[in-house]
Amino acid sequence: MEPELTIVIPAYNEAEALEAMLPAWLATCQQSGWQLIIVDDCSIDETLHVLRRYSSSPNLVAIRHKINRGYGGALKTGIFYANSEFTITMDADGQHAMSDIPFLLEEITAQDADMVIGCRNFSIRENAFRKIGKLIIRKFARFLYSITIQDLNSGFKLYKTRVVKQLLHLCPDSMAFSDVITIAHVSQKLRVIECPIQINKRLGGKSTISTITALQTMLEIINLMIWFKPLKIFLPVAFFLSILGIGWAIPFLLMERGLSTVSLLLLMTSIFLIMLGLLAHQFSLSRKVILPEEGIQMIREG
Repeated sequence: MEPELTIVIPAYNEAEALEAMLPAWLATCQQSGWQLIIVDDCSIDETLHVLRRYSSSPNLVAIRHKINRGYGGALKTGIFYANSEFTITMDADGQHAMSDIPFLLEEITAQDADMVIGCRNFSIRENAFRKIGKLIIRKFARFLYSITIQDLNSGFKLYKTRVVKQLLHLCPDSMAFSDVITIAHVSQKLRVIECPIQINKRLGGKSTISTITALQTMLEIINLMIWFKPLKIFLPVAFFLSILGIGWAIPFLLMERGLSTVSLLLLMTSIFLIMLGLLAHQFSLSRKVILPEEGIQMIREG
């Protein structure tokens, strides 16, 4: 009998946290009939030894990468091996609580959602630097996709397993996975909701999030936009260049000096971008993931 839920936890140098949390996690999974998949992303501490000690547990599937693939790569591996109706991802550092899972399961069913994001409240403990970085990413994603999700990069997300597996190829192996998988759901017109969760103090380990992570995330968001909605990138740029080219040309035309080299270059570039955008749009139509049954609901009597 397949479990209702699979919990996927990526782990990189999280021996201390796993030593403290794994017995409680396994007890919860055994009691609830859930499966726990932990992916060791080629850790260099004692993570592998901790997992080996508990590998005989019937609810645990422990996997190790031969080389480090990154946070997103570890999540992809874990989700690939999930065989339940729902899959939830959570971090290995003890910040997420399994006691929040039943609430998220209840909400995904009650609201007929395709993804439930565990929304954190960092208003008290989060430092200003990370808060500003997340704000920039959120505003950037909102500008490109018109979404109002507050906690894009939360690692605590509940998915419909069959749906998320079809979107994994769109996501990077880096920390940007959390943001991109959310935007991939939104781009496919799937229902994404947020629910508040509790956050505990981190147990050991060290966060790998940095300024580079934020830049990588924004690049991946642009990449996904070009993949699904290229005209939203190319047309505004082409329009801006054409207006700039016309504005540059007007003084020369009034002086009867013809089109200047700069204005001609700007206008030709805008035309080139429009043609390139239309071509990219045709390619994007052929690359769309087809999930026809996920966006509809049958209306029945009673």
